Amino acid sequence: MASAPSEPVGDHRFGTFSDHGPWQIDPERIVWRRGIDALRDKARHAVPELVRPRRVPPAWRFLEAAVLVGGALCGWGLRERRRGGSISRAGLSRRLRRAFERLGPAYIKLGQIISSGKGIFPDELVDELKALRDQVPPEPFEVVRRVVEEELGRPLSEVFDRFDERCLASASIAQVHAARLATGEDVVVKVQRPSVERLVRRDIAAMAWIAPWLVGRLPIAALANPPQLVELFAETITEELDFRLEAQNMLDIAGVLREAGQRIIVVPRPHPELVSRRMLVMERLHGFQYEDIEGMRSAGIDTASVLRSMLISFLEGAMIYGVFHGDLHGGNLFVMPDGRVALFDYGMTGRMDEKQRRAFLRMMMTGAVNDIRGQVEAFRDLGALPADADVDAILSLLRVDEPVRDPTRMHGEELIREIQEVIKGLLAQGARLPKHLMLYVKDMLFFDGAIAGLAPDLNMFEEVARIYAYFAENHAERIRSDIGFDPSRSRLDLEGMKRSMGLEGDVESLTHRELQRRRRQIEKKIDEAGGLSLREAAGSERGDS
Repeated sequence: MASAPSEPVGDHRFGTFSDHGPWQIDPERIVWRRGIDALRDKARHAVPELVRPRRVPPAWRFLEAAVLVGGALCGWGLRERRRGGSISRAGLSRRLRRAFERLGPAYIKLGQIISSGKGIFPDELVDELKALRDQVPPEPFEVVRRVVEEELGRPLSEVFDRFDERCLASASIAQVHAARLATGEDVVVKVQRPSVERLVRRDIAAMAWIAPWLVGRLPIAALANPPQLVELFAETITEELDFRLEAQNMLDIAGVLREAGQRIIVVPRPHPELVSRRMLVMERLHGFQYEDIEGMRSAGIDTASVLRSMLISFLEGAMIYGVFHGDLHGGNLFVMPDGRVALFDYGMTGRMDEKQRRAFLRMMMTGAVNDIRGQVEAFRDLGALPADADVDAILSLLRVDEPVRDPTRMHGEELIREIQEVIKGLLAQGARLPKHLMLYVKDMLFFDGAIAGLAPDLNMFEEVARIYAYFAENHAERIRSDIGFDPSRSRLDLEGMKRSMGLEGDVESLTHRELQRRRRQIEKKIDEAGGLSLREAAGSERGDS
């Protein structure tokens, strides 16, 4: 684990940045930060109005969306649905991706959010919608020039010595160009697509109108049902539409990393002056693409160590500071030659208030010692369950007092029945996934996939013990003060972890490769039992309840 310099100098006093930046960050002197809290409050308070029920949807846009999405559903219903299983899911996924592409920025962004939810959504849907991350047609350069010059209030040539016409990446809200400032610094410029804010707000209204009708009709996870997904989408995208908020997110996370003494993550410096609502100029960093595992290893980078350090810094941000990057995926990071990770795209950031953070901390710590009641109560306090949820009924539903059953040895019909019973019971208790918890789950699913590529033979039990020991050593006093739990005096319950996975107590090792094999066995049993994946079973119960 890399440690911070004992006496940071320059802007390293404020955040974890690259060693030698093109400029220095002094938060107190940055003009675009003025009124930033008011801007964030304004974005947050706009959400209820965006998603409120309306008697009549935005007519023309709703008609267009209804024709394209409805056509996709009808085509799927007439063809692939009757074949069931992976063929059904693949057919629906392909049709939805095509519809989203034709509908434009808001739907493409929605598809991108879904594509990061491996494990929440069917694999076929996630894999299909990954194409929406970096295959969105870019705006012509003249359009980009016009937006930049409107934000600058002067000709582009007065600020930039070079501005590449071909973009580095193009997404739903913005596209990114390499450039060089007139003062000589190499930078990356993020430019918002014109009219995207008006289009997004109109589309959210249409999504909110149709979302309740889709409940139970799409094979997605019950706790990520369409109305909640639209609400999550509205909460995240309203902040993403103002790049000043994203730049502040960069500074906030850099500050958290600095306070925690973490140096594994490097945050690119936003420019002290060249940030506005629709334009963000930032330091340009370089490194290995996330998928270039062989290149990293050839350069002597310990990919397992990089992954472990990333996971600890992410958990630290969420548990101790209540702030974390909310959109981790391979397109948002480079691994630098020295083994540190350059992390980009801070538009989607998880933020918890103090009450939520402490509930989240309790959820993690009670989970570590297998205190199931404590976990359920923490879920309730996080907003995943209503305040009056029946904790005893949920514990009974989860069968915490029953003997261990290995799901790989159960019949598919049994698995489906148990899944349906649990989900139906949770829904009856009003279970949901609030934004901060869904972003956390989504990021943990990224780490799950990252382990498969970067360190598939890690012993999962050893890694959990290592991470628990880190928090016991570095944050015991803070955790004890916050929630009255002392990890330095409480023993990690690996036996409880094994039981939750259906493993016998004498199992000493479980690699991620072996864990994936177990998952595939379970999925196969469920598919063979009735053409339903775990997530489809959830979706059908949502429709029945």
